[in-house]
Amino acid sequence: MVDIFYPLQWIADKLTYEVFGIAPETHLAASINFIIYDVMKIFVLLSVMIFAISYIRTYITPEKTRRILGGKKGLRYHLVASLIGTVSPFCSCSSVPLFIGFVEAGVPLGVTFSFLITSPLVNEAAVAVLWATLGFKATAIYVVSGIVLGVFGGYLIGVLKLERYVEDFVYKIKVGQSTAEHENLTAKERAGIAFEGVKDIVGRIWIYVIIGVSIGGIFHGYAPEGILEKYAGKDNLLAVPIAVILGVPLYSNVMGMIPIVESLIGKGLPIGTSLAFLMSVTAVSLPEMIILKKVLKNELIAIFVSIVAVSVIFTGYLFNILL
Repeated sequence: MVDIFYPLQWIADKLTYEVFGIAPETHLAASINFIIYDVMKIFVLLSVMIFAISYIRTYITPEKTRRILGGKKGLRYHLVASLIGTVSPFCSCSSVPLFIGFVEAGVPLGVTFSFLITSPLVNEAAVAVLWATLGFKATAIYVVSGIVLGVFGGYLIGVLKLERYVEDFVYKIKVGQSTAEHENLTAKERAGIAFEGVKDIVGRIWIYVIIGVSIGGIFHGYAPEGILEKYAGKDNLLAVPIAVILGVPLYSNVMGMIPIVESLIGKGLPIGTSLAFLMSVTAVSLPEMIILKKVLKNELIAIFVSIVAVSVIFTGYLFNILL
């Protein structure tokens, strides 16, 4: 990672110390250097990751996903649903039509939830920003945790047989099949779609990245070393559940949160606690729960949030022990 991004660090150093004339070894220099370097690094990886995943996504449509999973039961189909979710990060506004379409197509409720849990949790933008800020190891942990969480959460919901908590009208709706399949696209056309995906996603989240990196940069430069390790370190057994409790009702763009978390880790916050906070914010965002309330009863939403929250807490403790 260091070798790959050395030119960006060189540019950040040049701008900080020579162009802006900020004295090295100062709090301001540490903050400005962090902001310049992280913004460049994040946007480079973000563009590459979004292009690659958007290209792959031209082969995967909601209709094709429903055909693959329709009527399928068993743990392996929860895994398939979660894996499809990693390359199909539909936004929360798509949750209701996707949910209805899956149920109408005969996809079991638990398998549907495996998809819905992983889809917002693991996406190319989050992976790119995590990789740029925390490195490959932490990113791999996050991705694997997100997939496992989707498999476990969906499987448990399926075992509990909670179909009675889905609004009755959902089972009566007939969702038409889209004809906008991408099966006959050329490589050039798929690349064009991928490029448009880069412009669309970066255009929507760039401000969150800059705000998040700026906040992280301020914390990176000015916060006392070890302050978080003192109050929320591994020795504090309540740190992980507190982080999850704070994250569940919180709504924030994950792109802006990741650079902040990077700075928190740099100041001593354990990585397991940090990832637990990120996952709780992303997997059970308040807007998505409000939208899903149109098709789910309160009991199922409460069970869904509880399962995810407990799973995330377990994941946080596990990685605090392992790392």
